[in-house]
Parts: sequence; C-alpha cells; structure tokens
Amino acid sequence: MNKQSLKQSSEQSFILKGNICYSKSREELACIEQGFLVCVDGVSQGVFRFIPEEYKELEVIDYGDSIIIPGMNDLHLHAPQYTFRGTGMDLELLDWLETYTFPEERKYENADYAKRAYSFFAEDLKNSATTRAVIFATIHVPGTLFLMDKLEETGLKTLVGKVNMDRNCADFLSEQTAEASLEATRLWLEQSAGRYRHTAPILTPRFVPTCSDDLLKGLGQIQKEFGLPMQSHLSENLSEIEWVKDLCPWSTCYGDVYRHFGLFGTPEKDSLSLPSSLSSSEPLSSSESLSLSLSESNAKSIMAHCVYSSEEEIDLMKQHGVYIAHCPQSNSNLASGIAPVRDYLNRNLNVGLGTDIAGGASLSMFRCMADAITVSKLRWRLVDQSLKPLTAEEAFYLATIGGGSFFGKVGSFENGYEFDALVLDDSRMRTAEKLSLKERLERYIYLAEESGKLIGKYVGGKQIF
Repeated sequence: MNKQSLKQSSEQSFILKGNICYSKSREELACIEQGFLVCVDGVSQGVFRFIPEEYKELEVIDYGDSIIIPGMNDLHLHAPQYTFRGTGMDLELLDWLETYTFPEERKYENADYAKRAYSFFAEDLKNSATTRAVIFATIHVPGTLFLMDKLEETGLKTLVGKVNMDRNCADFLSEQTAEASLEATRLWLEQSAGRYRHTAPILTPRFVPTCSDDLLKGLGQIQKEFGLPMQSHLSENLSEIEWVKDLCPWSTCYGDVYRHFGLFGTPEKDSLSLPSSLSSSEPLSSSESLSLSLSESNAKSIMAHCVYSSEEEIDLMKQHGVYIAHCPQSNSNLASGIAPVRDYLNRNLNVGLGTDIAGGASLSMFRCMADAITVSKLRWRLVDQSLKPLTAEEAFYLATIGGGSFFGKVGSFENGYEFDALVLDDSRMRTAEKLSLKERLERYIYLAEESGKLIGKYVGGKQIF
C-alpha cells in the first residue's frame, strides 16, 4: 500500500509501539522490546524493530513500557449464569444444574430481568481481557436477541447460542416438544439475520441428556441448511457419560451421538467463514445472513470439557476437526476432573480455553491460563506422569491462537491476522529483580487480578478503550 492510499485508509490503520509478545508456535513466544506493531484496515502487517518506509505516514500510538499481546479468546461461557458466579461450588455438575443453573435461567423469560442481567454481563466482558467469545444464552428467543444486542454494542466479536433442551430438565425450562424447540430456533435465526456486524448465531443444544433424538436430528438439518457452527458439552462428568449411555444405547461413545446427527463438524475441513460478517465492517442483508455464506463442508463444532473422552471419541474429534474448550477452573470447582490437555496437544487436536462462567467463577482469561497450567501439574503428578504439564508459553498459545483459530486468522500478530490486541500495564507488579519481557508476561498471567491493569483493547483494528 502506498503513502497516499494509507492516508486515505480507515481509522483502523495505525501503529502501536511497546513491548510486544505473541506466539510464533505452541512452544515459541516472540518477545520484541520497543517494537512497532502495524495495523492496516484492521489486519496486522507484522511486528518490526523499525517502522518500514511504506507505513511512515501512519499514526504511532506509543504505549511506553507496557506489554502488548494478542486478544484473548474464550471458547465457552454461559451469560445467564454470570449472576450467580462464585456460589454453589460445593456441588457436582448435575446437582449444581438442578439447584442453581436451571432456576436462574428460568428468570430470563422475564424481559426486564434479562435486560438488567445481560447488561451487567456485556459491560464486564467488554472491560475484560476477552476480545472474542462463544456464549450460551437460554431457551428464550427475546432474551437471546437482547444479549446479542448488548454484545454488539461492546464491539467485541462474539458467537451467541439460543439453547435447545426438550427433556430431562425442570418443566419450567424445557421446551414442550422437539418441534417447538426447532421452530423457536428458526425464529431466532430469522430475527437475528442482518442485524449485527460483530455478533453471530451458533447452534446450541445444551447437551445430549437434555436433547431428544428428534431435536438433535432437527438441529443437524438446520446446520446442514445454513452451515452454522455449533457448541455443546462433551464427557465432562462420569455420571453424565453413564447417563448418555442409557439414553443412547446405540451410540459407541458420547461424541458419536453428535456425529450421528451431523453436529460434530465435517472431516478434514479447516476453513470457517463465520456468519453475520464477524470479519467485516458491515452487516449482511437478511437473505445473506440466512445463507450465512457457509456450507456443511466447513461448519465447525466446539465441545466443552472433554475430561473423560475415550480413544474412539478422541479419534472422532480429530477426524471431524472438533474444537475442545478446556475449562480448568470449572472442572475443578464442580469436581469433574482434569482434562488430558497434553494428550490432546500431542495428537494435534484443536484446543482453546474457556472460563465456563459460572462453573468457573472468573471472566479472566489470565486466571484461566494460570489454572490450565496448575491443573496440568496436578494431573501429571497424580494421574499420568507420562503427560508433562503445560508451560506458560503453551497456555498463552491456547488463549490466543488456539481459541482464536476457531474464528479464522485470529490470535497472532503475524502478517495477515485480524488485529486483536491488549495493552497491559504491569508497573504495579513491583520487584527488585531485572526481568526479561518473557518473565514480565508470565508474571502478568499469574498476577493480573492482583496488580495488573488493562489500559488498551483493540478488536478487528477497532479501539474498544
């Protein structure tokens, strides 16, 4: 791009100066002190020691001694559960759902309650380190649309799902029939079409125990029709797995149920064009949004947890390109177990991180990274010493590129990646030591909530604050 065209470029073209860190690979962290990070039209042009001649006309925003990293991507959280996070952590998953989650989600039938609660959630997510997220709502169409409205206002890139569930839950939260659930899903898709620039729909069967075969079959048909991505839960809890065996005795494993109904992604496809213009600046028309410029061949699926996935299930996930959302704090709080993330990485599966609000109590992706490292050490020490713990570099990779790749070229500052960035002020993390930039970043991962400060946030080249 020449100087004249740069002058005429959008406000999403600029240079950030500071101490820049990003993943070169799963094991390698690039650290450039006082480097220049170039953004043109919302896309990274790379990191440089000196400003290249072709970018000399761009505005330079100097963040001094602060640390600049790629945005964080949360692959799994429940917006309606934000209200009661930090409570009920003495229960295991299934009891926790009945005691806390389902009664709370019932309240979102009330429009005033949904608006108040979702406003708090969206505001706090905006001010967090999360730049992109994949989010569960509830079964209620109006409430889900309001959540999408509020998230759109934040400027973050999000995928939001109207939840489907027609069995094995409290009557007040169960959709009456599979047909009614599917009709509500189509209504939600129609009403959200062409409405957003940054927010898009994702199919969301809660999990197999609460979704009948007819409902899963119908959702599979909707995914085939529109090419929508899909999110759900998989092999989180031992009792849950046994329950699925009883409900679907014909299946060979839990994941086989999703595969059977066409909800497990498609083999050997890695490209995903996300709906509702998640990578562009203008909303789509209604007709364009409903076709979503996707096809069955590239719709991806996220499965949260995968704590107890069998060999067959792991093979299926790899074959179908399924993304695993590792939720370390939630799995600890609800006493589910510790997912074998090292094994998944060794097998080159797609893995990212999820806070899993409210099974996880914190929105912080820094806390999520620290927890992922910690639980991997416990698993190594107590369960399987052949699977070494995660390193800080690997946890950082999972939070950035690992989850970001679900959205496309997201999570890095390499040339061609969408420009998501965070600016971190670690000046209050006082020490008598002289630390390297890599050491400063590692300390920030662990000390973010104690003395860190997020002073800048960019999504797709747009400054959020």
